[in-house]
Amino acid sequence: MQTRTETDSLGSVEIPADAYWGVHTARAHENFPITLRPISVYPAFIRAFACVKQAAARANLEIGVLDAHRSNLIDQACEEIKNGALIDEFVVGVIQGGAGTSSNMNVNEVVTNRALELGGWAKGDYSQIHPNDHTNKGQSTNDTYPTAIKIALDFSIRALLEEISLLSDSFEMKSKEFAHIVKVGRTQMQDAIPMTLGQEFNAFAVTLREDIERISEAVQLLHEVNIGATAIGTGLNADPGYRDAVIRHLRDITGVELTNDGDLIESTSDTGVFITFSGALKRTAMKLSKISNDLRLLSSGPQAGFGEINLPARQAGSSIMPGKVNPVIPEAVTQVAYSVAGADVTVTMAVEAGQLQLNAFEPVIAHSLFQSITWLERACRTFRVNCVDGITANEDRIDDMMARSVTVITALAPVLGYTESAKLAKEALATNGNIRDLVLAKGLLDEAQLDRLLEPGHLTGAAGFDKK
Repeated sequence: MQTRTETDSLGSVEIPADAYWGVHTARAHENFPITLRPISVYPAFIRAFACVKQAAARANLEIGVLDAHRSNLIDQACEEIKNGALIDEFVVGVIQGGAGTSSNMNVNEVVTNRALELGGWAKGDYSQIHPNDHTNKGQSTNDTYPTAIKIALDFSIRALLEEISLLSDSFEMKSKEFAHIVKVGRTQMQDAIPMTLGQEFNAFAVTLREDIERISEAVQLLHEVNIGATAIGTGLNADPGYRDAVIRHLRDITGVELTNDGDLIESTSDTGVFITFSGALKRTAMKLSKISNDLRLLSSGPQAGFGEINLPARQAGSSIMPGKVNPVIPEAVTQVAYSVAGADVTVTMAVEAGQLQLNAFEPVIAHSLFQSITWLERACRTFRVNCVDGITANEDRIDDMMARSVTVITALAPVLGYTESAKLAKEALATNGNIRDLVLAKGLLDEAQLDRLLEPGHLTGAAGFDKK
């Protein structure tokens, strides 16, 4: 293998001649073979980092601290990377020491070597364009890295929000399909009062739409970035005009309404926004898990369970029990939810562990959040496509349970009184009798009154109820 020699303060390292990364990336790659997952597994993060470097190059050109030739070459290299080029060159592990310095230098080196190539120079010829002096000019890992994380989270969350919206739509469609089916509602795993299966599914749709709003609110908090802070927030080594210029260019490049905090020392040391954002993801994950578990209960059986709905059969469920089919999609969704909850704990602990003017644990914060978003997006998609869209109702079984249910007694309590209604419920359960027949036999209500009180629309509160 042909190599080139690159040198840093620790000595010289042989780098593959065709690699766009350099000595710092090589050392980090050797030091952090932990997850065997490079930062390139999160393309939105690479794209966001390229946006940061591009904005910096344009700002430095504007304020006259970087010449046009170098700025334009760096700009062009960043534009290519934003569009997906050289993604495999971002090789440092997602978990790394150094507060993200290895990621920042991986980006600096790849951008620089591509810029050198575009300018007709050899990779590693840093006398022409230098990763630190030019590509990283006016910057520090401590402002570029968290800024890139926040932009990447904004980029990444859009696909998740779309999937949640589509999943909500699927539940809403099912709610309309099941609107005519009256069933027994349950509280504390016990029979409660009647409702429609449509109402049950509509609640799933509504709760997911609420989470779209909560996540969107959390995203807005990510738009405050500390670019221009350099190392600790004082802006040392950045031109006085850089801060305003770079945030303006970054807004133009990303299309995100970013703002720069008034106190950059505070915003460099405080990573609390990631707890808020992670909490919003966890809330959504827990709701998805709750819905998944409800569907597992409602579909349990097929003979000895609730058996009210049928989930699509996706695969054989047992290596020993022929014909068994398991609710594998909801089970997978729930496991993703548990992972997101665990990631939220990680983010919380990492945020708390930030010391003095910097949080050294932003790499695990970033990895946890990006993984949660990615897994939730994929979980929502398979939940919708491979499960929810194919759910059917067991109407005969639901009708049978409803016919034998004593839960309708609640609707009679305002007329008969609580005590008398309780006696009727107890008798019906003891004799396996029907509440309607018992009320008529005892002459407690006439048939017209009873029909009015037991009318499905009245029982379920479903306006315009139409029993098919």
